[in-house]
Amino acid sequence: MRSEFKNEVFVNFQEKSNNEAYDAALKKAEAELGKAYPVVIGGEKIMTDRKIASINPANKKQIIGSVSQADIPLAEKAIQTAAATFETWKRTDPNERARYLFRAAAILRRRRHEFSALMTLEAGKTRVEADVETAEAIDFLEFYGREMQRLSLPQPLTVSEEEENELYYLPLGVGVVIPPWNFPLAIMAGMTTAALVAGNTVVLKPASTTPVIAAKFVALLEEVGLPPGVVNYLPGPGGEVGDYLVDHPLTRFISFTGSRDVGLRINERAAKTQPGQKWIKRVVAEMGGKDAIIVDKEADLELAADAITASAFGFSGQKCSACSRVIVHEDVYEIVLDKVVERASKLVMANPAEASANLGPVIDEKAYAKIQEYIEIGKQEGRLVLGGGTGSPDGFFIEPTIFADVDPEARISQEEIFGPVVAFTKAKSFDEALEFANNTVYGLTGAVISRNGAHLEKARREFFVGNLYFNRKCTGALVGTHPFGGFNMSGTDSKAGGRDYLLLFTQAKLVSDRF
Repeated sequence: MRSEFKNEVFVNFQEKSNNEAYDAALKKAEAELGKAYPVVIGGEKIMTDRKIASINPANKKQIIGSVSQADIPLAEKAIQTAAATFETWKRTDPNERARYLFRAAAILRRRRHEFSALMTLEAGKTRVEADVETAEAIDFLEFYGREMQRLSLPQPLTVSEEEENELYYLPLGVGVVIPPWNFPLAIMAGMTTAALVAGNTVVLKPASTTPVIAAKFVALLEEVGLPPGVVNYLPGPGGEVGDYLVDHPLTRFISFTGSRDVGLRINERAAKTQPGQKWIKRVVAEMGGKDAIIVDKEADLELAADAITASAFGFSGQKCSACSRVIVHEDVYEIVLDKVVERASKLVMANPAEASANLGPVIDEKAYAKIQEYIEIGKQEGRLVLGGGTGSPDGFFIEPTIFADVDPEARISQEEIFGPVVAFTKAKSFDEALEFANNTVYGLTGAVISRNGAHLEKARREFFVGNLYFNRKCTGALVGTHPFGGFNMSGTDSKAGGRDYLLLFTQAKLVSDRF
């Protein structure tokens, strides 16, 4: 067994040497721009005629890579390859499967800046945001490897004197992994390796805006000697390839992170039994949020302002855990609003490759247009107190935007914007603030800033979210420390990075031997 799991330490970018190392990694990544990336099935590299260009959202003219796109025949080949590989991979010793993850973590640790720099270029992440994500990817590898080792040990059962009883966790089969673009390394790697370390084989359909990062991670898995066919890299259109994979009778489970609408569509399609299908497909889904921070009248207001600013504008608000609603007691409402406006106005919006950048671009043209539409809606629903504009036309830059005096039923209070836009709402009491916070179809994260112990205990009981934080920001869940997943339309409460997660990719078998 490995040593006890510990979270990876973040890089301190206040130190000049770390910034210099990151600059070198960016130059190395830039030297590889424009490369062609194939579909990978059973270790075979397949270049297709149909390709998409992955671009830098901070510099629209810069092509990160040209990525081959799969079609239906290749999707079928990937599923069949994964199904055939499963017959041997499922019998591989769990400790051996775990060691592939540990080896991958070691390489990723050594090449940390290389992967982070690629995220800066392909996903528009500042160096702090990118580094934290690479650390999280390492954490997932280390944590899930240990979890598989734990689950492979004899499981505790009530003793029967006349029988020997054992419980085993068996893998499910072929899994389709559909990760998001906003955490293109950490969540993608976590979803993929959780499935494979549990003994399943994977068809990985990467996010269309960040496929190069996924390709680099698949290459890393090859480097550590993962057998061909355990993970098959299949970029392609969601409406074509994605639907085919979800519908396929050999698909045993779908692991998805993304929007509510796509997640519900996957769940609906997966529920329909296909000819030849022998099981009920399992869907593991994380589908976003409309997360609120409540600020009580008895609160550290400096802490509140810091927590709100970090939660709302980190990675331009493109996190399912991001604070998009701030609900403040009327006695301190204007003070908190002013403090957040002051802090947000000092954020540096720039190309995230620059060390000074606090805020980069949003991911693509579609997101850029959607967020601007919501800003126009917000101007009708609230009082614009900061931002609302755009930045350099070289990329998809949108200013940190704050609306005040927003009704809790307003669209910008109810709909997921997924951008640097936050709505402030005034509450007459803590009870009303809690009511407003729960008034959403989502239930992912939330936070309460308060010195009132009774109010915190009430929120503990009644604030209906999967991850609730007191007197801190509502983003930044750590693997093992903050198992992550939400209620309601936020998904299946999968608790990624927790001790329950691998159970979602296994089935328990009890063997009873009477003597």
